[in-house]
Amino acid sequence: MGATVSPDRLLRELSELWVTLGRQDEGENGAGVLRACSMTLVVVTAEADDPMDLGETLAALMPEHPARAIVVRIRADGERGLAARVFSQCWKPFGQRRQICCEQVEITASDTSLEDLRALVLPLCVPDLPVMLWCRDGRLPWHPRFADLAAMASRIVVDSARMGDTAPALERLGALVAGGMQLGDLAWTRLTRWRETLSRVFENRELQDRIGELKHAEVRFGGSAPSTAACYMAAWVGNSLRAAGIEADVKLERDPDVASGALGSLHLRGENAETLQVVLQAKGGALTFQVNGLVNCTSLAEANEYSLMREELGIVQPDPVFETTLPSAAFFALSFVVD
Repeated sequence: MGATVSPDRLLRELSELWVTLGRQDEGENGAGVLRACSMTLVVVTAEADDPMDLGETLAALMPEHPARAIVVRIRADGERGLAARVFSQCWKPFGQRRQICCEQVEITASDTSLEDLRALVLPLCVPDLPVMLWCRDGRLPWHPRFADLAAMASRIVVDSARMGDTAPALERLGALVAGGMQLGDLAWTRLTRWRETLSRVFENRELQDRIGELKHAEVRFGGSAPSTAACYMAAWVGNSLRAAGIEADVKLERDPDVASGALGSLHLRGENAETLQVVLQAKGGALTFQVNGLVNCTSLAEANEYSLMREELGIVQPDPVFETTLPSAAFFALSFVVD
């Protein structure tokens, strides 16, 4: 670790930052500054990623999930080295004069410096509060030093859509969960509205009584091979039906009318036209669900990083449904045959 970047120096700069903020605010309106922090949020991202985009996401998250944000920008290559700076994220609640501020530390490191990163980041984490690690860089879960960095976090959030080929990505995540990591995947979070909608469909008592009619399920996707989201959906549907005592044939199917990498639709059906038929389909910013010809529609707004991380930061306990779905999703990815 370079002599100019040390935890003591950064903590001292953070302390000085609050003194400066307090003096500035006293000079302007005398209302003071409120320091807000509910966790430490460590974000690891590629140096090439748009810093404005990430900055806007963090600024939007802070009012609901105030945190000491430690943003680590990773260079894919380059000489061993670290650089860092500190600053604040501040806002004024509507109708109030007092500012609320959160701290942010920005660190730039090379791949070869990752083994030094834990020694720098860990002392910067706020004592006695949760530590969340958001791996925005899809290469990080594959890095041999990832386990060292992840060990300091109470929960890790990744996006398997950024991790390359589906089957290896799901196998890697499965190995991490089996090793004891509490993991979240934004590809799974994107399915929340789908899963909620299907669950509400079967809250109907009549449909509950007919669920045993379902014998086939098809998850249709765009592209030559299923995304992690498509595999998650197939696995979740299969596991849910099995939990209800139904052994259905669950398949992944290509749909040429769906954009590559996107989840297009879910089809649940019985053996013939008289049995229960349920279809969920994403189209034009909406999620339509059809039950035996009766069609309804609900909003399916594009899930941006803010909305996904807002949901993930609210989860503090392991997600048993996700952990059960993950190995089944890996099985679907491995068994899919590409023509």
